Amino acid sequence: MSDQTIPIPATAQIKLDGAALVANWHALDRMSGTAKAGAAVKANGYGLGAREVVGHLLAAGCEDFFVANWQEAREIEGLTVGKASVSVLNGVREADMRFAVQSPAKPVLNTIEQVARWRNSGRKCDLMINSGMNRLGINVGDLGSDLLAGLKIDIAMSHLASADEDGPQNSDQLARYKAALANVPCSRTSLANSAGIALGSDYHFDLTRPGLSLYGGIQRQELAERIQPVAMLQAEILQIRMLESGDRLGYNAQYIAQRSHPVGILGMGYADGYLRGFSNRGIFLYKGMKLPVLGRVSMDLIAIDLSQAADRREGDWVDCDFDLRAASAQSGLSQYELITGLGQRLFRNWA
Repeated sequence: MSDQTIPIPATAQIKLDGAALVANWHALDRMSGTAKAGAAVKANGYGLGAREVVGHLLAAGCEDFFVANWQEAREIEGLTVGKASVSVLNGVREADMRFAVQSPAKPVLNTIEQVARWRNSGRKCDLMINSGMNRLGINVGDLGSDLLAGLKIDIAMSHLASADEDGPQNSDQLARYKAALANVPCSRTSLANSAGIALGSDYHFDLTRPGLSLYGGIQRQELAERIQPVAMLQAEILQIRMLESGDRLGYNAQYIAQRSHPVGILGMGYADGYLRGFSNRGIFLYKGMKLPVLGRVSMDLIAIDLSQAADRREGDWVDCDFDLRAASAQSGLSQYELITGLGQRLFRNWA
């Protein structure tokens, strides 16, 4: 029987900067003006570890957290109970009621059926208003005193569909949301996500709900000078080999050497969230030198050009250029997909 106590070092990891995470929250809180910034920590803290993210942000002064479902609410309950509000964005199904009525978290009611389901609970809730995104939320025309009678609504919120762009949908949703609030008795109001914060004070209301920018994402230029990267991928060189001119590398020979040069084989691949979109496009770094990805990214392995770092050896580590905007341009994937898709076998190393 194998000894479960023997440590097995990872071949790839995410180096996580807790100070940068906190600095990003403070920056978004300042940008929110008189509104208070909360934090979206759904999808396991956007893939970085919900409990670690919540712990850092609680210590920084964050008092409102947003998760997708009740499993995520339960995961952070021991940290937030008595200290912060938790809102469950996907609402409350009949199957959730047994847990939800005893949970300190609040459902965000999204349908008329959910309103009826929650009405007699005696517990607080939030409410999602459909201002034009047409995902979850109650239509503006369905709101009224009769529908909402008996509810203890804390946050009346809506969600911007195109805040990362300058276009008419932003102002249209703002107008619809403001009009709907006349029919919604609530304690607080909330509309802006990370990009929405950058649209200005008209979108801030009482509470903002940043997500991606907490973790280093930049959706609008107004955020570029304020947001710091939080996650750095690092991988170990498992093997170094010399390619000769004409040698083919990796699946389907997507790279053919035009000269003699060394390559490093890294212990990371698309199973770790470094996806095939980085094939022949991604960049790794060593002491500021760029080490391009060569050929196709495979499930567990990546090849990089070591021409600029010929002193690297088996067992050495290299950094991945994982600035989210740059990585999005390299791979064709959205910043959201990149950060939330990081694999679970990557060791999360918080500093």
